[in-house]
Amino acid sequence: MIWLPLLLVLAVGGAAAPVFGHGGGGDVAPAVNFGGMEVTVRTDLSPADITVGEVDTANMRIRFYDTITNQTFPQVTYRVEIHQGGSLLARQLFYDDDGILDVEIRPQSGCQEIQLWRCTQYYGSEHISAPGALYAQGSQRPLIVGPIFEKGGLFNLKVDIEGATGAKTLVEGDLSFETFVSIAQDQLFTIRTADATEFPAVIKTYYDEVKNFRYDSSDDSIYFEMPFDWDPNYIEQVFVVHEEVRVPKEFAPYSEGKQFTGYVNGVQLGSRALINDPYSYEDVNVIHFLVTQNDLENINTALGDSNHENDIMTLKLVPQDEEAMNVQEFYLVETENFEIVDTNVQMRWASSYGAGQEIPFEISFFDGKGDIIRDVRYAYWLEMDGEILSRGGSNNTASPGILAVEGIDTQTIAIPDPGLYYLNILVYGTGLDYDPTHAGVGTGVLEIGIGSMADAAKQDEGVAIPSWVRNSAGWWANGDIDDDTFLQSIQYLIMEGYIRVQVTETQSDGGAIPSWVRNSAGWWANGDIDDDTFLQSIQYLMRQGVLMVQ
Repeated sequence: MIWLPLLLVLAVGGAAAPVFGHGGGGDVAPAVNFGGMEVTVRTDLSPADITVGEVDTANMRIRFYDTITNQTFPQVTYRVEIHQGGSLLARQLFYDDDGILDVEIRPQSGCQEIQLWRCTQYYGSEHISAPGALYAQGSQRPLIVGPIFEKGGLFNLKVDIEGATGAKTLVEGDLSFETFVSIAQDQLFTIRTADATEFPAVIKTYYDEVKNFRYDSSDDSIYFEMPFDWDPNYIEQVFVVHEEVRVPKEFAPYSEGKQFTGYVNGVQLGSRALINDPYSYEDVNVIHFLVTQNDLENINTALGDSNHENDIMTLKLVPQDEEAMNVQEFYLVETENFEIVDTNVQMRWASSYGAGQEIPFEISFFDGKGDIIRDVRYAYWLEMDGEILSRGGSNNTASPGILAVEGIDTQTIAIPDPGLYYLNILVYGTGLDYDPTHAGVGTGVLEIGIGSMADAAKQDEGVAIPSWVRNSAGWWANGDIDDDTFLQSIQYLIMEGYIRVQVTETQSDGGAIPSWVRNSAGWWANGDIDDDTFLQSIQYLMRQGVLMVQ
């Protein structure tokens, strides 16, 4: 690893006021117009990262404010509801004179009621000007005791503003906001190898309780399930599904340096949805599933309408062969006096990639002690010979930055030609408030040549063809999708290196797809013929000029 000095610095303006974006223990709802102002509600938990069983009390802070001026509205009456998995856990009115409401929450297990909210109790003083509303009196906070945060998962906080800028001033039509916070829960499982050796594995779930944990020695994969509503209307409310797999590094298939592929309901995830963290613990590898709303929508699209009725999410983690990696490290400086800040950036990419490809660059952020910096909001831009070739994270002036929740992110960037490139990283700050402690800018120097995987095929390496392509073949065979849609999926396989097709000579320029190819696609989708047999039909299409690869 080589530390390089800063080669390029660009001056930038300060970050704008934060707007909505979900985090583990904090969230900001989308702003709405109110009297010509853009107003919103923010919720924060303290401690921010709560794991079930590790804390017996937490503070819930709610703030109602103008996003343009960042000014908090005083004398606010809040109606607060707390939900999990469709179940109401708490509903209560609160009043706060300065507009920043703090409520103590004490988790309590053992509720035997079907309607869990019946077990919840509220303590505090009732405000004389807001009947029924509890408020902070002196150093005493209102208190909620009940089945809240006593198990892990995603909690929905619904907040209605019933009055503001005065205890008796009612809002014309309640202003309603929704935010989400995640509570973690550790579940312990055992990996039992073919020789009966046992290794502990922990699933840290931030969404719901997991079950049916399995380890498959044939490919060293880990599989588990959890309840999930695949209805598109529900997915519109889900920002991210976060699950964390922890496996000892002494277990060889999950040792440091390994790469992983992740699947949800059989659909392969992109590189940004799976984060491998070998840095946080000396003896444990941590692999994060960060399945975003966009990922969930893509999975629904790939699996079709039948998946909307599904009530289970299956997650599968498969180790891949260890790859030789290129590593580049550099420090950041702040943008005014160019003094070094407490932020170091590491870039890693597989040596098998090279010019002419889209390269997945793993970007990690560390402080001076070598600890991962979490909730980083950053931008990047790629340069060559003074020309900016691509950029990301800087176009949204209201909420700048790509969010690296775990301090590790992957950006896939097209590298057109061999040569010397400069990948610039700008950190706006961390967290919802863009804390500037680690803000700064720096440059990594990338020397990109011809990669070793230019002619390698993923099929030769034993990587499974994505299930959505097989589904596409079946839909085409049944007449549910047209020829162009089917050919796009086959072209994807060829361009991505899942299959290698040798074209000897093109006999004609285009033409109709023969019916026997459609039959072949249907047989392959049903598993009646193997990949090689199906590929013979694709070879034919390419020789006939029906399928062209640019």
